[in-house]
Amino acid sequence: MKMIQAIIRPEKLDDVKKGLEDGGFVPMTIIEVKGRGEQKGIQLEYRGTKMEVDLLPKVKIELVVKDPDVAKAIGIIRGSARTGRVGDGKLFILPVERMLKVRTEEEWS
Repeated sequence: MKMIQAIIRPEKLDDVKKGLEDGGFVPMTIIEVKGRGEQKGIQLEYRGTKMEVDLLPKVKIELVVKDPDVAKAIGIIRGSARTGRVGDGKLFILPVERMLKVRTEEEWS
């Protein structure tokens, strides 16, 4: 099993959730985060004064998938989150040793 962590633009969350759900990936965790990438933030103008915004709002999606489904989930996330502009996000794929359900005590490894 693998955990996919996707950091995406907040405005693309609904598209990614819908794509994952349509692809059979329903369980996920969504976390509001702030971060910056290669663009190192943006410059905004507020009441005539320029301001540097160093950390931009992002959304982190975490889901655990079986090894054969990793490529499919990655494809869905990339296709749904892409705008073609800097700041579209990043994906991280991590190994998962075990997964246990609290309520039913089911276990997968």
